[in-house]
Amino acid sequence: MSEKPVLKASLEPDFSNIPLRQRLKEVLLRRILGGHYDPGERLVELRIAEEFGTSQGPVREALRELEATGLVTNLPRRGTYVSEVMGEGLREIYTVRGALEEQATRIATRRGTCDLDLLAQEVALMRKAALAGDTHGVVEHSVKFHRSIMEAARNRLLLNIWQSLQIETRTTITMLVEGLDLVEIADSHQPIIDAIASGDAEEAARVAREHQDYFERLPVLSRGG
Repeated sequence: MSEKPVLKASLEPDFSNIPLRQRLKEVLLRRILGGHYDPGERLVELRIAEEFGTSQGPVREALRELEATGLVTNLPRRGTYVSEVMGEGLREIYTVRGALEEQATRIATRRGTCDLDLLAQEVALMRKAALAGDTHGVVEHSVKFHRSIMEAARNRLLLNIWQSLQIETRTTITMLVEGLDLVEIADSHQPIIDAIASGDAEEAARVAREHQDYFERLPVLSRGG
């Protein structure tokens, strides 16, 4: 078995305006996806807390969020363990997410309720973050972009189901996979704006669905599945 990569015990990239729980979660995500932790390996709250000089509370919260995505599994009275990541689980999320965003885009386009200027602003901020290598920024503005469309549909049930998919964490998982061009991903949101602006609801719905289909088909998501 090859040696695990040696990682510095820091919370970098360190964005001061991001809660400690969120930063811990991203570090653990990077470690899981980077192979620092093996599938089936136990993640000990106390050990992680000591490593990063914090209490167990934020670590417990970060692990709970990761558990909701299927990245880790908590076994009663046994602890938290790294799951087999990626594979069918993440692909299935994109299938469901694609269907939800397809319908929301269709509704919002028919009603003309999308704020196109806001969407364009989020794409610009996404691209700026991508050029700076700021993964967190890309994720943040991607989520805001898609949330804006979901909210524009004005369908509470659609939005609630979409939010239940842990969109931010799952987007982070995808963006941390090696081989992705963050600038290309940022630019891939522009066709959605163009389609919505055309007023053709079915075309806009198709483009929105294909945007998620792209991630569902990524070969790198087959790892561990």
